[in-house]
Amino acid sequence: MTKSSFSNIQPEFLALIDDTKCVRCKRCIQNCGWGTYSFGGDKIIADHYKCVACGRCYTYCPEDAISVVKNPTVMRENANWHDYHIKNIWKQSEISGIIISGMGTPLKYKKYFDHMLLDACQVTNPSIDPLREPMELRTFLGKKPSKLELDFTEDGEPILKNPMPPQIELQTPFIFAPMSYGSISLNAQKAMALAAKALGIVMNIGEGGLHDDLVPFGKHIIVQVASGRFGVHRDYLNSGIAVEIKIGQGAKPGIGGHLPGEKIGMDISRTRMIPLGTDAISPAPHHDIYSIEDLRQLIFAIKEATDYKKPVSVKVAAVHNIAAIVSGIVRAGADIVYIDGFTGGTGAAPAIVRDNTGIPIELALAQVDERLRQEGIRNEASLIAAGSIRSSADAVKAIALGADAVAIGTAALVVMGCHVCGKCHTGNCSWGITTQRSELVRRLDPEVYGERLYNLITAWSHEIMEVLGSMGVNSIESLRGSRERLRGVELTDSELQVLGIKHAGL
Repeated sequence: MTKSSFSNIQPEFLALIDDTKCVRCKRCIQNCGWGTYSFGGDKIIADHYKCVACGRCYTYCPEDAISVVKNPTVMRENANWHDYHIKNIWKQSEISGIIISGMGTPLKYKKYFDHMLLDACQVTNPSIDPLREPMELRTFLGKKPSKLELDFTEDGEPILKNPMPPQIELQTPFIFAPMSYGSISLNAQKAMALAAKALGIVMNIGEGGLHDDLVPFGKHIIVQVASGRFGVHRDYLNSGIAVEIKIGQGAKPGIGGHLPGEKIGMDISRTRMIPLGTDAISPAPHHDIYSIEDLRQLIFAIKEATDYKKPVSVKVAAVHNIAAIVSGIVRAGADIVYIDGFTGGTGAAPAIVRDNTGIPIELALAQVDERLRQEGIRNEASLIAAGSIRSSADAVKAIALGADAVAIGTAALVVMGCHVCGKCHTGNCSWGITTQRSELVRRLDPEVYGERLYNLITAWSHEIMEVLGSMGVNSIESLRGSRERLRGVELTDSELQVLGIKHAGL
């Protein structure tokens, strides 16, 4: 068939330049990683088709001469055939391929956190003033014993008779979500490492191996073992504070990963232990895990390799039978289970999978916590909730639903300048976040954005203290799994039942 040069697809955004303000400094040309701008005829020219609304150009325009707006050309309204579907049909009829996108789904699904309210104290149950009374946000991740056996020193001081299983101590119940070297830049990872160390929390480096520059941050790093096993060896497993086995991801349950060969430069090649310029492909399954028994074998192989000194986590996507899955994972010996919800972000995923597969973290979390309690094994593992945690309010509600801590990924990238344009997979990020182009990566100063990440988590921690105080609770652990402190609004009886909460007013 002959290829047509005609396309129905119009630019999604328009990059508008006010020539009366523009001083022709060409900063927009320098800052745009997408090649949207050029100079000709004594003025800046914009190719609207290349604009993704990443915001870099107007942020750094010294004269405020640039505006990026959504293309006002509208399509005929149709309640069934949305322009999203029509444009995808046009695109696939031209490229004959799967549509790939980054970040979480942009489709409008119900966000259950927005339909839950927190209980507060009034007269009979006094609230707590967090400015004058101590509030405990410390959280320990890992297996907890069902009972404590004490012994006593000669002076009569109590000591634990049996040693505690290995724990991760978090000064506040947040971690930075796994994002691999390759999917994001080394400078983005360094910013999170600096913030994690300053905050007394941890970051997860994802499946891309551990770069030499991050080795000094080992006490604040969780290393990951994914299906591709990139950079995995005994020293790697012992370099962090914990090891995570990645089974699934919220944005693409049952799907593997693919980092194109053009992104595999010398540093990534060495870190991932793969040939220079070759595609880094993570298979959908681990080829040595086809049952809970296989998973148990890998968990204990990792524990053997780390001398039983580090907790082992298992990351899974939230799917319809997640409660049974997590029960099996805990019984297989995992110390931590990381549950990634439907709206979680990603560096790249088929849009059809990202937008239509999985379930929300709120529903998954409530069911998992309830199942583990019913089976009497809730103390056997800690739960980390992830999947579009956008605020301290989301974090508090997740903990009330049963999480021990929450992971933030997209929010951390937003701190670094991300405008959630969903083009992470192209490697052209103008902010230096999801790119390996050196001229773009150096724009991201790890020191500057490490401080901003520190500020964000500190602010969210203060907000959590305020909320705990209003609820008459002086420690975050007391709120964990306390669904009685939540009330639903605009939710059906079935939704309330799955979440395990009552309707507002009851």
